[in-house]
Amino acid sequence: MNLDHLNKEQQKAATHIDGPLLILAGAGSGKTATMTHRIAYLIEQGVSPYSILAVTFTNKAAKEMRDRVEKLVGPCPGMWIMTFHAMSLRILREYYYAAGYDRNFVVYDTVDQKTLIKNIIKEQNIDSKQFPAPYLSAIISKEKEADSAPENFFDLSDRSPKAKVIYNVYKEYQRQLKANNAMDFDDLLLNALHVLKDNPDILAQYQSRFRYIMVDEYQDTNHIQYEIIKMMAQGHKNLCVVGDDDQCIYQWRGADIRNILDFEKDFPSTKVIKLEQNYRSCGNILSAAHSVIKNNRGRKAKKLWTEAEAGSPIVYKRCDSDKEEAYYVAQEIELLSGSGKKGYDDFAVLYRTNAQSRLFEDALKRRHIPYQILSGFSFYERKETKDMICYMRLVVNPADDLALKRIINEPKRGIGATTLGKLETLAKVKGQSLFETLSQEEVIYSLPAKVSAAVKELMDVMKLCREEKENLRVSDIYDNLLVKTGYMKALEDENTLEAESRIENLLDFKSFIYDFEEEKANAGEPATLEEFLERVATDSDTDKYDDESGKVTLMTMHSAKGLEFPVVFMPGMEDGLFPGHRALDREDGLEEERRLCYVGMTRAKERLFLTSAAYRVLYGHGEYTRESAFLRELDKSLLDEAGDTIYEPSRRTNNRLGVDTGSLDGYNENPPFRPYNFDPLKYAKQSVKEAAAGRGEEFMQGDQVTHGKFGHGIVVDSDAKTVTVVFEEAGTKKLAKGIAPLKKV
Repeated sequence: MNLDHLNKEQQKAATHIDGPLLILAGAGSGKTATMTHRIAYLIEQGVSPYSILAVTFTNKAAKEMRDRVEKLVGPCPGMWIMTFHAMSLRILREYYYAAGYDRNFVVYDTVDQKTLIKNIIKEQNIDSKQFPAPYLSAIISKEKEADSAPENFFDLSDRSPKAKVIYNVYKEYQRQLKANNAMDFDDLLLNALHVLKDNPDILAQYQSRFRYIMVDEYQDTNHIQYEIIKMMAQGHKNLCVVGDDDQCIYQWRGADIRNILDFEKDFPSTKVIKLEQNYRSCGNILSAAHSVIKNNRGRKAKKLWTEAEAGSPIVYKRCDSDKEEAYYVAQEIELLSGSGKKGYDDFAVLYRTNAQSRLFEDALKRRHIPYQILSGFSFYERKETKDMICYMRLVVNPADDLALKRIINEPKRGIGATTLGKLETLAKVKGQSLFETLSQEEVIYSLPAKVSAAVKELMDVMKLCREEKENLRVSDIYDNLLVKTGYMKALEDENTLEAESRIENLLDFKSFIYDFEEEKANAGEPATLEEFLERVATDSDTDKYDDESGKVTLMTMHSAKGLEFPVVFMPGMEDGLFPGHRALDREDGLEEERRLCYVGMTRAKERLFLTSAAYRVLYGHGEYTRESAFLRELDKSLLDEAGDTIYEPSRRTNNRLGVDTGSLDGYNENPPFRPYNFDPLKYAKQSVKEAAAGRGEEFMQGDQVTHGKFGHGIVVDSDAKTVTVVFEEAGTKKLAKGIAPLKKV
């Protein structure tokens, strides 16, 4: 393999094989290329892909790394390149019994967590104003990251009434998770840790298998992630970690910067390689970022440099108000894009808090500039999407009471809060899940006639999907749930613009399912419902970023990590906002805020604009501000302090008029021309209905058929409820009529 295109330090890192290795990779220094070439080099030297583990922090990073490795050396079956949560999931799917769970456990996302906690608050008659669900959720998450069970929390607390309330909620939360055969994100890591720690034979298997382990973004690991990796690496001690202590910005959610700063203490024979040549930003941007970050004491000495030109000076603009600031940013985007050299997706506005986004949305709308918000309202958190995810979760895990309670009256089935409460009480008395209780005929027929019929229809659909799960694609299951539960019909019957928008979202979600199935097919792997639900649950905001959207990106600086843009705006450079007031609450709070500033600045490739407002209204309170401490640290020789850039008159061109969608996702361009009045939404709705309901044709012995999952086959038997088919590759399958995706050839 030719490594000539790597620089000297990258080559050293890529060809280092045995022993612990610490790669200090600055922003834009080509760490992904270095890691992928190191993996490829190991394989070229005879190391089996089966014995390589590479851990990342996002699904997007994991996919990119695998694709780049396979371009270099071809398919790598058995190699693990995945996120920490995906790795933990794989361990727990294999050794679920060691964690005390059933194989079909489900993963609760943050919305599910808060819903469950809200239910517990209500059950225990707790004052939700004094103990809001997000507050309790954060405490529970923090305790789990410290590997602290409810009893440990209470024993180490001051045993005050407040601590007693938190203890009771935490304890009941864990009990209900276990009863629902569910884990939250923290449980994935915590349970994987204990499976390895408490079962030396299981740990030994992984230690023996993974001769070479690599961890990306090591500065962002928390205590449990650190423990898992340290244990797994003890077998061969060939651990390579890649990271940058200057980019540790997640301490507020458990990241421990000591993991990277003390790596050489944990592994005394560590070789340290610094990647300091930057391939992303102009010289002035790097110099400005360094002039800020060098003020941190808790960092390893390094300085980024580039062979690129110095580029334009950093623009700083002090505006009279926050509204003027937003106006200025929108104006600059319009002027810079007017020449045609920059597309809207070349621009990013990076702010410290989500509350700052509104004024920029307004300013961009006025100028008809399309935008997308990252870290806004997640697609998966929309009501209709969440409802269908819960339907699918029940197909996998009928013990999931939280999912059943969400969808039992979606669409309306006449089950009120009183009836649901009685059913829950009955289930608890019987020691069953709600699904088990509702599956019993005597329970169903004890309900009012109309309700009874609706519930029976729901349970029949769920049972049919469960029984046929292995014979259906994920998209087939989705179609059947969408149609046969009456969910889509209920939205159509509403006949409102809002309902139509929800249907669009549901059909868009099906596109995501198709992408998942295609990805698995290309990898030669089965696309299972369980893995799809795991993908949805563990998807991050960065995974959803579309770099070819044709829209300006608005996001927090935390969400921008790992991304880059030709032009970056960093508004709100004021004391109290950035750095925030809370930065002084912790000993190293200001240093983490400074690292965040460094991350924001190094997202810019060509131009960097910093702005502040002399008067700002935030959270309903207006006040005059002081310029940020980070501005005072910045090398003034790099600034264009006037904030006025000279533009050619030809660049002041009119942009096309946009169309306001009224959605939280921002402002879209003119819709594409549709010839012959073709309505894709109507076509998509019809295809879903046909896929779910159009399977009523009769099959005779000898009929040649095709199946969505199993391909071509011949019918050998058929009765009132089933059809038996011999497939060319999948063999003989007995399929349920009315749901099997069969078509006559």
